[in-house]
Amino acid sequence: MTSFGKALARIVVAGSLLASGIVAVHAAGALAVGACGAYGFAYDYAQPTAARTAALAKCTGGDCKVVTAMKRGCAALAIDGSNACGALGYAAATRLGSAQNTALRQCYRFGGKDCVIRAFVCDAKG
Repeated sequence: MTSFGKALARIVVAGSLLASGIVAVHAAGALAVGACGAYGFAYDYAQPTAARTAALAKCTGGDCKVVTAMKRGCAALAIDGSNACGALGYAAATRLGSAQNTALRQCYRFGGKDCVIRAFVCDAKG
């Protein structure tokens, strides 16, 4: 291998290590829910408290609360599409599909008739 090839390989390895370190630091997220389908989410924050604060700030409609937080995962919110102020469900999981399926099941369990995913979010590792 030439000296240029060795130098290039070292740069690629160093960049990969640096990128993986950055991703590991920023891996906190949160989902906030309010009345009638209002929501706010945050992802890839360094600290869980910062993610919760950001999710609440992004939730419009008032009376919002953080319903789930995640670290290296995903969260989803499902609402009744025919009545946004009715039943809802939410969940966090390591995979997006699992979070969405659980959120939909909760929405139907709580009386939803036409449940749909309203919002979803994954952090850096989700």
